[in-house]
Formats: sequence, structure tokens, C-alpha cells
Amino acid sequence: MTKDLNFTYLVRNSVYINLTNRCPCSCTFCLRNNADGVFGSGSLWLEHEPTVEEVCQSLDSWKLDQYDEVVFCGYGEPTVRLDALLKIAQYIRSKSNVKIRINTNGLTDLIWKEKTASKLQGLVDVVSISLNASNKEKYLELTRSKFGINSYDAMLQFAQDCVKYVPKVVMTIVDVVTSPEEQKECEKICRERGITLRIRPYEP
Repeated sequence: MTKDLNFTYLVRNSVYINLTNRCPCSCTFCLRNNADGVFGSGSLWLEHEPTVEEVCQSLDSWKLDQYDEVVFCGYGEPTVRLDALLKIAQYIRSKSNVKIRINTNGLTDLIWKEKTASKLQGLVDVVSISLNASNKEKYLELTRSKFGINSYDAMLQFAQDCVKYVPKVVMTIVDVVTSPEEQKECEKICRERGITLRIRPYEP
């Protein structure tokens, strides 16, 4: 494992922010199990967690209006550093009209022991939440969340809360770890909540 200072990096036509390597889950299919980085990013294992100022300075090297999105997503769960994330989102908003997305496991309420979705209002355009499974037992088997069996219901509640505060909410599952039958169940779960489901390909 090599460590670097990759606070921001490019994926296709979006700028990604790598805030932390900490995560309350240890998913069986996590890309971190296979490589130090993705899409030619270099190592996403951080030498240290960046300050808000370091991330903002890194963002200043990008002409943000030329990109599709700025995405909080690296080799860790970005909402572990929710306060920093919100400050950085505010900075982006002050500089650019670029869309802001968060890729999250949806466990932020458990991480912070409070409701958090309302904090995203006016700052975040899209929240993409890892649904991963159609029931709590399968979810825990796949994610190995440190919060245990209650993780699934907390994630679903956070997703439902986000619908009230964020313009677009998406939930995702990974194709190779879900059967066609389970994918149909996940579609139903999302449809009942007015949320879009994305079945994403596994990218080793």
C-alpha cells in the first residue's frame, strides 16, 4: 500500500474529492481490496487527512465550471468528515455553479448519532447511497458494517430523509453481488420511496 496526497482527482469528466480513508464498513466487494487507486488516479491511500484549506487549495487548480460534477468520493466514507465536507461544499458553491454529488454508504446518522440529511440542503445536488441488498441480513453480510444489523434500516431512513432536502437521490447496487430477483426487490424498495435505483457494474 502506497500513500499519497491525492486530495482531488479526475474520473471521466468529474472532479473527485478524497477526504478520508476511514469507513465504518468493510464491504466484500470494495475496490480498496484490489488496488491503491482507480481510473489512473494514483494512490488514494492518504498520507494524512486533508484540512479544509488543503482541499480548497487543490480544488483551485481545477476550472470547476468545465466539469460535470464535483464528487465527494475517495477511499473512505466522506461523511465521516461531515463538517469538513459541508465547509468544502460551501466553498465550491461560492466559486462555481458545478453540480455537487456525495457518494455515501448512508450511515452518517449512525456515525454522528443525529439526523444529518437536512445539513445537505442548498449545498448538495445529488446524493448516491449504497443500497447493496434487499434486506438487512444480506446487507450486513456484504458490508460488514461496524454498526451491526441496525445499519440497513438507518441507511434507508437517511435516504428517505434526503428526498426532502436534496434535489436528486439515487441508490445503487452492484451487479455481481445481487441476483436478478434481488435486483427486482431493490427496485421495489426504491420505487416506494421515490428514489432512482442504479445497478452499477463491478469495476475491479
